[in-house]
Amino acid sequence: MQERMRTHRLTEAQIAKLLGEAQIGQLGTIGPNGYPYVIPVHYVYLDGAFYFHGLDKGQKLDNIEKNPNVCFQVTSDFSYLHADTPCDTNTAYQSVVCLGKAFVVTDDALKLKILRAVVDKYAPRHNGKPFPEAMLEVTATVGITVEELHGKYFS
Repeated sequence: MQERMRTHRLTEAQIAKLLGEAQIGQLGTIGPNGYPYVIPVHYVYLDGAFYFHGLDKGQKLDNIEKNPNVCFQVTSDFSYLHADTPCDTNTAYQSVVCLGKAFVVTDDALKLKILRAVVDKYAPRHNGKPFPEAMLEVTATVGITVEELHGKYFS
């Protein structure tokens, strides 16, 4: 199995393409009970870091405050590879796994840059429109500094 992982690695260009195209990432944090807490988020990959936004209160932020170590995972759309036997049936996919440290973005200029990148990715028709001040006040923007990043595929 170890050898398969080495031969099914994504290149840096393939990783960048997947991170730019995928719509949802899975954020894994550690909850107060010691169990993993995984939640889907919209994200952008910008300047070598992952960023997402949400309300300025909630379990993911509480978890990050207590333990900034996170896992972030992105998967491509997939398709089934049907075979003559159930054990040979498989799934074609690409995925990226990041281990890193999460932090709340406190710099207003960086926060706006990230939110504009999110709009560009998910709602480009709103590009250039101002953000309502009341929404900015209750929006947290979180970054993940990448410590390890690996991509793999099966096809």
